[in-house]
Amino acid sequence: MAKKKREEEAKGAPAWMATFSDLMNLLLCFFVLLFSMSTVDAEKFDMVVASLQSSFSVLPAGGSSVGEGELISSGISQLKDFSMFFEQFTSEGEKEEQEEKEKDLKEAYQEEALKESEEMAEEISEQMQQNGIQDQVEVEFNADYVLLTLNGALLFDSGKSEIREDAYPLVDKIGAILTAYRSNIIEIEGHTDNVPISNDRYENNDVLSMYRALRVADYIREITDLDPALLKSSGRGEHVPVADNATPEGRARNRRVEVKIYNSYSSNE
Repeated sequence: MAKKKREEEAKGAPAWMATFSDLMNLLLCFFVLLFSMSTVDAEKFDMVVASLQSSFSVLPAGGSSVGEGELISSGISQLKDFSMFFEQFTSEGEKEEQEEKEKDLKEAYQEEALKESEEMAEEISEQMQQNGIQDQVEVEFNADYVLLTLNGALLFDSGKSEIREDAYPLVDKIGAILTAYRSNIIEIEGHTDNVPISNDRYENNDVLSMYRALRVADYIREITDLDPALLKSSGRGEHVPVADNATPEGRARNRRVEVKIYNSYSSNE
């Protein structure tokens, strides 16, 4: 009996090679995307999108990328709005980086401003010691200004806004110290306790505190050559206490005049 001839094997690559090729293409695309995203480079991502659009067929039945980074096969979208996704990803990363830089700059700015205020406070304290008024004025500072606090009882009689005769030498020395900061904004604030006041001249504590601050500011304008535009005054009444108004000692501390000498950082804002 004659032997049957062996059937010839089909020519060409095996069918599984097509599937394997698609798999390799997919893996290549995946690693290219990972590399691009790790560098967060917009130009590189645009190049990747263009390459995907023109070079690869990574989906079954000859699918390819078309349009704005959109992969389709047989009319079905597989990866929609890739470019939009990348742009959003990049924008968020840049925004976080920018916010971090702004935070660092703000902290550095605050540190420099605080350092300048501290130096000003030391200079003013030395001047007060030389003038012998260190026991009559409290000196504090923050990142915005140096604060000089004068006891209201030293400057004014109860319920009045005229500077006491024996208080003028103190205000003269304060004015002389302020001339060293003629380029800085200087604000004088009047404060009272919470005991109500009502008379023909001052209807309440707000008005009284305003007039007290104004009297001090006007007098300093008269005895110095400070720029009047940089010398401000305001009345805060009883609304910003520094001590408990329930005690005589607390009320005495709240009756005060504050002189705020702003540093160069705050003066230029």
